[in-house]
Amino acid sequence: MDKLLEINQIYNMDCLELIDRMIKERIKVDCIIADPPYNLSKSKGLSMSNVNKLKGFGGDWKITNEDWDNMSFEDYWNFLYTWLKKSKQIMKPSSTIWVFGTYHNIGLVNTMFQLLNIEILNEIIWYKRNAFPNLTCSRFTASHESILWGHLPTEKNEYTFNYDIMKDTDFPEDKLKEKGKQMRDVWDIPNNKTKEELQYKHPTQKPERLIRRCILASTKEGDLVFDPFGGSFTTAKVAKELGRRFISCDINDKYVEIGKKRINDLIHKLNC
Repeated sequence: MDKLLEINQIYNMDCLELIDRMIKERIKVDCIIADPPYNLSKSKGLSMSNVNKLKGFGGDWKITNEDWDNMSFEDYWNFLYTWLKKSKQIMKPSSTIWVFGTYHNIGLVNTMFQLLNIEILNEIIWYKRNAFPNLTCSRFTASHESILWGHLPTEKNEYTFNYDIMKDTDFPEDKLKEKGKQMRDVWDIPNNKTKEELQYKHPTQKPERLIRRCILASTKEGDLVFDPFGGSFTTAKVAKELGRRFISCDINDKYVEIGKKRINDLIHKLNC
């Protein structure tokens, strides 16, 4: 018999397997932060300087060539539907969910939210003023990603939104946000990572300050945050740092080891 899952742990397994275990063990989460594959790896053999166009994928992009990011349209549709449908079963009535994407896939995520009756609270535009240039010079430079923030609609609509924290916190990196003014749905957050963050490198790594804003906006201390696509485990690290609990996973044992080291390094730092 499998050992029961533990909180504040990183697991080396497929997210669907982990979610099934969480359903079986009746583990409910307060927030899901998901950075799923965008299905962009359609470019085997294409270098960053190549001017060839990626048919159906908007041309030149900062390309991620990974097997886990290369699915047929049908497989990708089924993948999104399956993990989101399962994820609903581990969400409390007050839970919210954040899902990252680009113009390549965010429309499908939006569709899945509507199919599964996940109410969209906001579409956040993450503006990257230091975006990677368009090397073909044949179209506008892609300089943003989208984040859909949603919840399960209930009679009370009792989800967490820390309005005052978003309004009154100083976010010095954000040239669009003024302290004391309402947080808008366009977030100016450069994609730079600190030297410390870059120790735990992943091809689709998000900056800590982006994940920190999501967690600060939608959770309270002690809440349980679930990340089904751990990567470099930025979400787990930031959750721990902010006094939240976490569960996360990745199918790649290399990144699981990186994530465990990242959490252990943080614990050592906090205890010093």
